[in-house]
Amino acid sequence: MYRKTSKYAEKCARMRGAKERKRLAGPVPDYPPELPELRRRIVVEDYDSGKVERHEFVLHRTDRLDCYGVVVDGKEWKSRAGWSQILAGLRKALPRLRAVE
Repeated sequence: MYRKTSKYAEKCARMRGAKERKRLAGPVPDYPPELPELRRRIVVEDYDSGKVERHEFVLHRTDRLDCYGVVVDGKEWKSRAGWSQILAGLRKALPRLRAVE
């Protein structure tokens, strides 16, 4: 493996310093506002079984922007789940019914 010279190391340090100075001189980035604790609520009412079944999915804030803490009917289901995982759980919880003739 080739050895890097001290001249090259100085050049890299100067480039890093220039890049940092440019970043600090620029405008402050706009950070997104703090997300609320309760982010979404999904209410499902099922009339197919003869009696009305109501299920409530409550999605709370987590440490990631694209994930939710999920509570279903008052019981914690997942501490962190993405949107597609939540929809898959909803699909599995409400399976299709047989055809009625």
